[in-house]
Amino acid sequence: MHAVVVVGNGPVGQTAALLLARWGITVVVLDQRTAREAVGSKSICQQRDVLDVWAAAGVPEIAAEGLTWTTARTFYRDRELFAWSFVDPGSSPLPPFVNISQSRTEQLLDQRIAAEPLIEVRWAYDVIRIDQDSDAVTLTCATDAGEVAVQASYVITATGGHCVLRDQLGVRFEGESFDDRFLICDIRADLPGWERERRFYFDPEWNPGRQVLIHPCPDSTYRIDWQVPAGYDLAEEERTGALDARTRKVIGDRQYEIVWRSVYRFQARLVDRMRVGRVLLAGDCAHLLAPFGARGLNSGVLDAENAAWKLAFVLRGWAPETLLDSYHDERHAAAVENLDVTSATMRFLVPHGEAAVRERHQVLEAAMTDPDARSRVDSGRLAEPFWYVDSPLTTADPTRPFGGRPARGQSPAVCPGVLVPDAPIHDPDRRTVTRLREIVRDGVLAITTSGQDVSPALKNAIDAPSRVVRLETIDDSGALSAALGARTGEVWLIRPDGHVAAVLADPDPATIAAVGRRMLGL
Repeated sequence: MHAVVVVGNGPVGQTAALLLARWGITVVVLDQRTAREAVGSKSICQQRDVLDVWAAAGVPEIAAEGLTWTTARTFYRDRELFAWSFVDPGSSPLPPFVNISQSRTEQLLDQRIAAEPLIEVRWAYDVIRIDQDSDAVTLTCATDAGEVAVQASYVITATGGHCVLRDQLGVRFEGESFDDRFLICDIRADLPGWERERRFYFDPEWNPGRQVLIHPCPDSTYRIDWQVPAGYDLAEEERTGALDARTRKVIGDRQYEIVWRSVYRFQARLVDRMRVGRVLLAGDCAHLLAPFGARGLNSGVLDAENAAWKLAFVLRGWAPETLLDSYHDERHAAAVENLDVTSATMRFLVPHGEAAVRERHQVLEAAMTDPDARSRVDSGRLAEPFWYVDSPLTTADPTRPFGGRPARGQSPAVCPGVLVPDAPIHDPDRRTVTRLREIVRDGVLAITTSGQDVSPALKNAIDAPSRVVRLETIDDSGALSAALGARTGEVWLIRPDGHVAAVLADPDPATIAAVGRRMLGL
């Protein structure tokens, strides 16, 4: 019997497999396809914290190969309304975002998986039935050799939006489908000045009454998304030359090549449960989001990280199986947040009813001269990590309350539940300059500002790998202290996924032990 089977060999499944292997867990990855399909740009925007996950999984090339853009510009007709850039609390060497095609991301993840002996990939394994009891999960797979049963202690399903296993698991997948359609074209062209910017146009003269979104990608490639009317016929536009005319209205009289094109429509759906016994649902299998804000794949990768460390800790005997309940608690709440943000964007982009259309028009008109109105223009709030402030694993600090969702492009003040900011540090064990995020994923990390030796209390409380470091020892530059807002006499407990579990002021050993155990669901 296998330790973990991952169903679905897309980026979410690949990430889960690599992170489990990083913890020494053997993984089998099943996919119903016969081989990898390199199809278009698809999910192109990868957020800094996701790039950091992939770097921890051994694939820093995704960040290196991706095209970095830092500015988002929003236009109404021919006038720029506003532009904003990302703010980094800390000093991460990773870009705030990169654009890179999903197919290239998958290729890079495949290369790392091929070099990992703990991961086995099986193509042409179509899971048609899933059964489980208190000890194991059995997957019945249709293969070229007939039906084959694959058993595992646990299963992660990351099969995308068309997951057939949800019904068998008794999971509801409620939500809505949007009638509006969007045309995507990946074009290769020389567009000076557009190489580092995302551009969003409301009601441009070359797509009146609708929107256009333009993203730069590597190799002088640009992804253009047009909102198009219901009944739009791509084949007819190609036949008549209307697609060429549509493209030239955006880029002008320049040479270009269409690399890929497609028409799609959105769904907004969420499962009622992300854990069903020994099965965890991740990515589009668990939640479908409108793409504005790039929250689909980014949130799926964070599902994978959350699932991987918790499964590893359970399988290694460092945490009880009940820790897996927090996977649903945390990632379902993250999906609700993402649905709220993306649904609000869709209501602004595609208003329904005369009153909503009139209101949006008034907001856009006012935004040309009124700075206050610009805050009501919603062209998409870009992906950000979710803040586990209400998680059962988090111990709140009344002196560091969570201030709620920060302004667009900003990060919340660091408090329990928030992802710890990155910063350069000096690692005395490795005798090198590194960064905080490179050591948090080695286990439970405690950072002290008091000189107090909390190692005995932590090691007596938990069996998982743990490490205690003094802030003054690792923070030569002061960047980390500033990013944390650290105070004298504190102990910061950091989870294996980099989220702050607790900040304790002058704690006694019993408190450290209790909070450390809570962090692991003990």
